[in-house]
Amino acid sequence: MTEFALLTRPPRDTRVDIVRGWLQLTIFASHAAGSWIGFWLIHGAWGLSDSSEQFVFLSGLMLGSVFVLKSARQGWAAASLDMLLRSWRLYRTNAIVFVLFGALVVLAGGSGLFPGETERLGWGFVLQHPIQGMLAGLTTFYQPNYMDILPVFMWCMLVLPVFAALEARIGDWALAMPLGLYAAAHVFGLAPPVLGTGTHGGFNPFAWQILFFVGAWLGRRTLIHGRALPRWRWLTWAAIAVLAIALLLRLNWFGFLPFHLPIPDSDAIIGKDLLVLPRVLHAFALAYLIAIAIPREARWMHVMFARWLAAAGRFSLQVFCLGLFLSWGTTAAFRLWPAAVWWLDPLLMALGCAILLGFGLWLDRGRTVPAARAVTVASSPGSSVHSGPARS
Repeated sequence: MTEFALLTRPPRDTRVDIVRGWLQLTIFASHAAGSWIGFWLIHGAWGLSDSSEQFVFLSGLMLGSVFVLKSARQGWAAASLDMLLRSWRLYRTNAIVFVLFGALVVLAGGSGLFPGETERLGWGFVLQHPIQGMLAGLTTFYQPNYMDILPVFMWCMLVLPVFAALEARIGDWALAMPLGLYAAAHVFGLAPPVLGTGTHGGFNPFAWQILFFVGAWLGRRTLIHGRALPRWRWLTWAAIAVLAIALLLRLNWFGFLPFHLPIPDSDAIIGKDLLVLPRVLHAFALAYLIAIAIPREARWMHVMFARWLAAAGRFSLQVFCLGLFLSWGTTAAFRLWPAAVWWLDPLLMALGCAILLGFGLWLDRGRTVPAARAVTVASSPGSSVHSGPARS
């Protein structure tokens, strides 16, 4: 741990908060089935990856940095306990969302307004086997639609202390662990157990963990070296080439090119469950170009809309969970009034984004007001409280 002796907490990276806030809006839009905005006006429509990959990658980047700092200050055991508690809070959130969202879908399907809704979203297993389905959901091995990404975070957070210990012992060679798991998912079919028909999750954690742990590795490098990767010119042009090829393929599949490329729109290129290699390369290329194109600090980051996005990004988990319910509600409105989608879509998209940003601002205000009160008490005459560095 000698290399961490001089580590200090860096200032919070506002651009990461802004990007995470923007991702929550695009995830909400993409989950609203039937929305032309959610289909055409998000970056996932014009590439091979979407917001989910960046969500996982940035979480690994931030949590990897948090673990390294905590380990440097209080030791590996304390940092591991902190990550275990974070994992428990995430598990608790996932369980609450699972129960509430499941109840919403089942009630909607039984109301007669949305026939077949439980089967469409993969909740039929709960109706057929209520006790078994609920227990399976609470163990995260049963993942209906909308419920399949939070367990990826939870399992990655639980394994993060092991990965960090490998990094401390063997350095960059620790990447062999996530790379090996990713390869095993593709070569040997490594996957969580399937409990029954319709219980297969949409994200294989053995494949998706590659994003989280590469992010954690880069977070550690940022703390030690000041930046995650050098700005190699060849890497920049390679990333641009990956995004350009992905755009060309999308234009080809949409029929927007004056010629046709004999490359099918197949799972081998855009498969999301197993996170196929083209998706991984596209996600990393996009993250790299955003990192070198957006400065760490800029004047525009403090205008009103950017501040709203940053607030949503600081509470991305809570905003994401609320967005799941708003996405379903938007989809339900489209199914009830299909002829009005042309004007309902922009209206409900704008309303949903406003609610998500407002929710983030409300949570952020709850975070900043107690801190401001503490500073006021500490600076008041005769106060025995002394201000000091903030703790995580």
